Amino acid sequence: MNDSTTQFPLSILEDAPRFKESDAFDFQCKPGLGCFNQCCADVNIALTPYDVLRLRTGLKISSTEFLDRYTILPFSAQQKFPVVLLRMQNDERRSCPFVRPEGCLVYSDRPWACRMYPVGLASPGEETDEPFFFLIEEDPCEGHSSNTRQTIREWIRNQGAEKYEFHGEDFKQISLHPFFLDGGQLEPSKMNMLVMVLYDLDKFRRFVFESTFLQKFSIDEVTVEEARREDRALLRLGYRWLRFCLFGEDTVEIRREVRKSVRQKTEVTSKSYSR
Repeated sequence: MNDSTTQFPLSILEDAPRFKESDAFDFQCKPGLGCFNQCCADVNIALTPYDVLRLRTGLKISSTEFLDRYTILPFSAQQKFPVVLLRMQNDERRSCPFVRPEGCLVYSDRPWACRMYPVGLASPGEETDEPFFFLIEEDPCEGHSSNTRQTIREWIRNQGAEKYEFHGEDFKQISLHPFFLDGGQLEPSKMNMLVMVLYDLDKFRRFVFESTFLQKFSIDEVTVEEARREDRALLRLGYRWLRFCLFGEDTVEIRREVRKSVRQKTEVTSKSYSR
């Protein structure tokens, strides 16, 4: 995936050939290959917020319905950041719910991980070690025997992954925030809020437009109207809101009258306790 929440085997980080965007490789996946669709089973696919946005839009269902029907959200006491996984079918192969013998039913909106395959992206985590690309070569994939040569950058462009990279940058500001990298852990209420804002945009839209949110926070009219009409704009607003409420960053402004009211209530409370 396009963030460091994806864990790769140590052998990849240490031994795999490292590719730059300008490096070339041979690969082609197409109907007719003996392995066609076999890589779409028995695999864990982590979904980014933009993946969920695209998939539920293409399926013409609400974000809440998409999450309920097609994803799982495993939690553990040690988990610091939520990871939404595509729910595989309960069959012998653990097949993707969208794959058919003729191909992918959601191909135009397929997740970032599916677009990038067989190219992987690793972030070793050391400040001195730059992220790098690598190739996933596994049986029974026949695509690597193709003579279709392209650079990593050409592959990313041809697979339509550039938009996913663009929207992934805002996601990285949250998922790779120093708060999490330094071992910070959210309380359950904030974890639930994080999941809502990033993945359940319909619920977040109701929170923004049907609560006192816009009465408390000063959001410019252009941003408000864009967020009202368009999911991607709403998601961008959500990233700003999360950085404010989770990490205390100056990305959203509290209205002056609200700050004044809070300050007055605090002063009254302080006086009552000092008596």
